[in-house]
Amino acid sequence: MTVFKAYLKILNKYKFTIILYTALLIFFGGFNIENNDANLNFAAEKPDVLIVNKDEDVGLTANLIDYLETRTKVKNIKIDEESIDDALFYRDINYCIYIPKDFGLSFLNGENPKIEVKSTGDYQASLAEMLLNKYLTILNTYRTLFDEEDKILKKVDEVLDKEVEVELTTTLDTTSLEKACTFYNFTNYCILAGLIYIICLVMSSFKNPGVFKRTVISSTNYKTLNRHLLLSNGLFALFLWAIYVILSIILVGDIMFEVNGLLLMANSFVFTFCSLTIALLLGNLISNKEAVSGIVNVIALGSSFLCGSFVPMSFLPKSVLSIAHILPSYWFISSNEMIKSLEKFDINSLTPFLTNIVVLLSFSFVFILLTNLISRKKRKLA
Repeated sequence: MTVFKAYLKILNKYKFTIILYTALLIFFGGFNIENNDANLNFAAEKPDVLIVNKDEDVGLTANLIDYLETRTKVKNIKIDEESIDDALFYRDINYCIYIPKDFGLSFLNGENPKIEVKSTGDYQASLAEMLLNKYLTILNTYRTLFDEEDKILKKVDEVLDKEVEVELTTTLDTTSLEKACTFYNFTNYCILAGLIYIICLVMSSFKNPGVFKRTVISSTNYKTLNRHLLLSNGLFALFLWAIYVILSIILVGDIMFEVNGLLLMANSFVFTFCSLTIALLLGNLISNKEAVSGIVNVIALGSSFLCGSFVPMSFLPKSVLSIAHILPSYWFISSNEMIKSLEKFDINSLTPFLTNIVVLLSFSFVFILLTNLISRKKRKLA
């Protein structure tokens, strides 16, 4: 109990550091969640188009213009090349379509009159180009089947008026799961940094020469001391994990009580245990408090950048991800990415997730062995 009281007293000195990492998680985790939410809500926008018609506004040509007017925003600007180039440069229009003279008559006669275009090259211009090509492809198909212009245009209109019905094949709340995954990916940094920083500082305080000598002459042997320190550090890790889980429920919502959310919690719990073993190993190696900040930056920040905590895994080069395999953070974040798309929860679908858990526990086992070896060696030297 004496060791535990001493631990709490030392921990109290660093409470602002714990608050800092929690604040970072709320701020950056919440910011990333809102940013992802904005990216997921996509709404199609009509491109701005200018039509320069050199043909008569009748028949096929009129039908093409009507089609474009219903699916794009047709702009009305001065039709000269300098004005058109300025409009494209300033993004007043995305696409300019030049309908040549006698376009309709030439097309019906079996020719392929070329429609000139000018484009900004952005995604809206690509959409306008896709719409134009779609019309011309359908028109060309029916020209080979019918000779009369009215029949061709009637069939073209019938095809273009058809709308595709989209049927959702998933019942997943993908938006909420994406938010949850983003939040837990960011906890990689906060859990690692928080545990390493606090535990290393607490352990170094117990290694202080004055404290160490008092411990040696006291009735508490080193085994009891180590056991109490291990228990205290474990409780602190559990406390930190519980805070972050509560934050996820507040920020993300009810999805955390569904199977996917519970798996994210379980995955973070295993990673917290792994991070605890890393912190205990470093706590046994480091005696200088000044070096702790540097160690936190190298391990927590480095693994977060390499493994997809700050930048999504899908954006990272394969070479970086290959190196990241040697870090526990990779397996933690990889599981998060898996969980957000899980719909079935059978042995086959959960095997990759369980494999990652085993890898994390294997890392933990290795760190525990190294901690015991270093601790034993230091006791012999003492």
